[in-house]
Amino acid sequence: MTVADIKRILEAEVHCGEDMMDHEVRTACGSDMMSDVLAFVKDQSVLLTGLVNSQVIRTAEMMDMVCVVFVRGKTPSAEMLELAKERDLVVMSTRYRMFTACGLLYDGGLKGGCETE
Repeated sequence: MTVADIKRILEAEVHCGEDMMDHEVRTACGSDMMSDVLAFVKDQSVLLTGLVNSQVIRTAEMMDMVCVVFVRGKTPSAEMLELAKERDLVVMSTRYRMFTACGLLYDGGLKGGCETE
């Protein structure tokens, strides 16, 4: 799946990183607790969250993610977008709630990182 596929599936608005839409992604996670993302997430490419602050961008960078999707129609601040641009992250928003967004991506073929293949 590509970032463009995620945009299409989630009917998402791209806030920054339009030039990275062809980036391949294999896994995703959904969490509003960045401490859980740091403690438990391994090899995830996409973070879905309803938490809107710059710590989300910093966490995504530390975990080598390529894309952050804000759920429930949340919109990142200009400061967050500037930070994301500096760190080459795609940032999007979707109107879907976390559960629905994760389900749609799973149904589309994107998996979590702790599943066996």
